[in-house]
Amino acid sequence: MAYEKLTISQTQNDFQAGKLKPTALVKFYLAEIQKINPDLNIYLEVLKEESLRQAEESEKRYQAGKPKGPLDGMPIALKDNISTKNVLTTASSKILENYRPPYDATVVEKLREAGAIILGKTNLDEFAMGSSTETSFFGPTKNPYDLTRVPGGSSGGSAAAIASNLALVALGSDTGGSIRQPASFCGIVGFKPTYGAVSRYGLLAMASSLDQIGPMTKTVRDAEILFGVISGADPKDSTSININQNAKCKSQNDISKCKIGVPKEYFGQGLEPAVRKIIKKAIDQLKSLGAKIQEISLPNSKYALSCYYIIMPVEVSSNLARYDGLKYGYSATQNSKLKTQNLLEVYLKTRSDGFGVEAKRRIMLGTYASSAGYIDKYYNQAQKVRTLIKKDFDKAFSEVDFILGPVSPEKAFKIGQKSDPLTMYLSDIYTIAVNLAGLPAISVPAGMVDDLPVGLQIIGPQFSDWQIFKLAKVFERIRGELSYPEIS
Repeated sequence: MAYEKLTISQTQNDFQAGKLKPTALVKFYLAEIQKINPDLNIYLEVLKEESLRQAEESEKRYQAGKPKGPLDGMPIALKDNISTKNVLTTASSKILENYRPPYDATVVEKLREAGAIILGKTNLDEFAMGSSTETSFFGPTKNPYDLTRVPGGSSGGSAAAIASNLALVALGSDTGGSIRQPASFCGIVGFKPTYGAVSRYGLLAMASSLDQIGPMTKTVRDAEILFGVISGADPKDSTSININQNAKCKSQNDISKCKIGVPKEYFGQGLEPAVRKIIKKAIDQLKSLGAKIQEISLPNSKYALSCYYIIMPVEVSSNLARYDGLKYGYSATQNSKLKTQNLLEVYLKTRSDGFGVEAKRRIMLGTYASSAGYIDKYYNQAQKVRTLIKKDFDKAFSEVDFILGPVSPEKAFKIGQKSDPLTMYLSDIYTIAVNLAGLPAISVPAGMVDDLPVGLQIIGPQFSDWQIFKLAKVFERIRGELSYPEIS
């Protein structure tokens, strides 16, 4: 059986028909992980015994004709910043290298209730700070298409798990593009929901006004199914909401009434010509089906990167203050080489030794930008610019239904290629504004450049999550089949 082509719907049909058993599928993934993971560094922990136990329970439900739903028996990988009870949840940081939460994140509770099988926890940039999965304390993850290249970040482990067929579906988190950019680099589907559509309870916070959990899958339909299970209002997250399933494009086969905007700012300098060609082709394909294409402008998008790198570090500085070496995680008192004479030294040495370079850079930037005398000059001004960016999108969506463009200005780059922070930050230039405005967006594989995948980004107005899936499925169908890499 070609396991690499399995989708949620196909797998459930095979389970119900008795052609495939959950235990057999889990054993396949566990064997593949054991064989391939040492080369790719995708999983930080594999739940071998627990996943097999969950598979046996699922098998009994199918035998009784009483599966819990579409995710029953589906093996899933979780980004390692999503709290999983009694399972290592490190955010790929030394400061949490031995942390096992006493509770499940809301999304994990929902997955368990739906019968999903958790295979393990995947690598990421430390505390989700990065665009390449190179800042992980546990080493970089490699791109399954080319082991000398990055898988993107920060959800690089989850993206690579799907591309290399080490899980059926996965969850990632997106603060400035961390689901969509690795999805583009690894040739999979990555969906960043409307802010609040999925509960953040149990997500190790990076920037609370930007963070969002979302699905990473092989197909748009799988992302839609997974989103349907994990989304919804949660009393444990006051920012969470329910998203209505009102259809704007009435049929996933008919997009003749859809108006699509193409921002001129997304096709300027910095966009690789080969990537531009693929995105233009994708837009033309939708146009050929009757979609109305028009050029739009998002004039304040040029400030998005600067705005983001003020707001996000301020929130990082606040959120990461809880890691002090006293309550949980790593402490300098555990290291005999770090002599601590008093409480202040415990704080200083724990944080200095426990956080990586990028985490410390962002903490310091955020502390500076929010300090007395500078908060008005930087943070408050950035919040005003954030409002302008949101208004640009509001104006655009008064004229069009969706916005299309590239996910990243480039294909996956070489490991170690981007040594200075600014060059790395530019990888997310087309994704950051979506988080600042709280919008939903999806990355769908659009084609290949030099045997490396490139994604198309579809952005919708707030609460249009279900409508984005419809348009994405139309594009997925006209794009045709894509092959996944073979890894020996």
